Amino acid sequence: MSRKQLFYLSSDILTAYDWRNGALGAGHAFPASAAGLDAFAAWLEDPSEQRLRVPAYLLTDLIEEDFQHQLLPHVRGKAGRALLARRLGQLYRDTPYRGSTLLGRETTGRRDDQLLFFALTNPALLQPWTDVLDQLSIPLAGIYATSLLSIALVNKLALNHEHLLLVTQQSGGLRQSYYEQGQLRFSRQTPAIALDGVAVNIALETEKTRQFLTSTRMLARGDVLHTVILAPAAQLARLELLCDNGIEVVYHFIDLQLASERVGLTTAPLLADALLLSLLGKRPPASHYPPGPLARHRHVQRSRTALYGASIALGTVVVVWTAGYLLGGMQDGAEITRLQQETASYQNRYRQLMSGMPPAPARTQTMKTAVTLERMINSQAPEPGRLLSMLSAALDGAPQVRLNQLHWNAGPPPVRTASGAQTAPQGQAAPAIASTLAGIPAAPAQALRLEADVEMPRNDYRSALSAITAFAQTLARQPGLRVEIEEAPLDLRPGVALSGKSATPAPDSHARFTVLLVWQP
Repeated sequence: MSRKQLFYLSSDILTAYDWRNGALGAGHAFPASAAGLDAFAAWLEDPSEQRLRVPAYLLTDLIEEDFQHQLLPHVRGKAGRALLARRLGQLYRDTPYRGSTLLGRETTGRRDDQLLFFALTNPALLQPWTDVLDQLSIPLAGIYATSLLSIALVNKLALNHEHLLLVTQQSGGLRQSYYEQGQLRFSRQTPAIALDGVAVNIALETEKTRQFLTSTRMLARGDVLHTVILAPAAQLARLELLCDNGIEVVYHFIDLQLASERVGLTTAPLLADALLLSLLGKRPPASHYPPGPLARHRHVQRSRTALYGASIALGTVVVVWTAGYLLGGMQDGAEITRLQQETASYQNRYRQLMSGMPPAPARTQTMKTAVTLERMINSQAPEPGRLLSMLSAALDGAPQVRLNQLHWNAGPPPVRTASGAQTAPQGQAAPAIASTLAGIPAAPAQALRLEADVEMPRNDYRSALSAITAFAQTLARQPGLRVEIEEAPLDLRPGVALSGKSATPAPDSHARFTVLLVWQP
């Protein structure tokens, strides 16, 4: 468990404790005087203990404490918080140490909220001590009341009575706290009249508390008030003689040794202060009273701690990453060295084998280049098979087209003269064969010029043109194939005149057309 500072404040004295490793240290008492405040500041500033950065928890045990039970409309959200703050300001306008807790809801009517309002009505008792904490920038984690903290003690002792009055003897006197179904409803502190160390006025004060609870209707007529008294074992026999059970009051006695074992203390104290401080040190709840401006030191400490934690985490990640990187670099360096050695060994073996072989007609690099070129030509050299298969598939779908001549060549198509002869493209010598035409480094384009006849029933040029267009469109659907009709049976250019007699009957005939196919594999 982390280190803490626990301060127990009564009306005239403050006792400071160190909480380390889950154990409560010895207490140091400081009276409520100028000398006591100076001694308290010196105790906090002790350089050997380094207490200035240790979070502090202030537990108050004061008689100036007020409790009020009221009903408020069931309102949630921002409006509910504003209503609660307004009612707290109306009830306790002279003290900043005020708070509330929800007890439940009414079972009838509007089902209003049952709220317990509580406050320390004399803030001057705390101000001198909180001023010292503020001047030294002590991170104050919370301000607590023994009456509210004793709820945890009731749970530890498993006190399940419907109407419970817990009586403890503390530094400030007798503390009597009333619980209804496990909820704190009222608490009061009275001076203890001790005789041989035994508080002889317990029964009298208990009867006063019962009468008050009955008059305020927190305890109905006929309800049995179970009064549980915590005391050392040596005092239990005398207390049993002083406290007689009645019709509406039943007394129960618990040894402080048993209570200490339930809380986790190794030794039983004489007062209940140590029990409450141990509960606060082990599991501190949310602050009962707002620390106000003192909370800023705690916020700064938490922010500093968060930044330190983030820095440590980031540094750890960087160290781990760097270590992994260096380890990987060392492994890569060893692997490179091994590969270099293996490469040198293979080169030596290659030189030894080559030195014993007869001279080769060609260099190894030349042979490698020849093999690469041979494989490239085999896979990329132009051949008319693919293009002819495309043409064959198109002819199967056009029975009215009859093929006459084919002219295939690799590379750009030759220029067709007016007489129909083909010549090589301008700027390219016919005898020269470029490496690109052999498929080096990529497959060249192929051109196929075909001359064909199309049937014309009754000399119908329109049907002939439709057949040629459908034939060309079928070829154009092939990927990478460009189709161009170079010569059609009927010249439809705008500058050419048309002549003939459409009414004259004509026999069946055929017309010739020329199509150029250019395919890029």
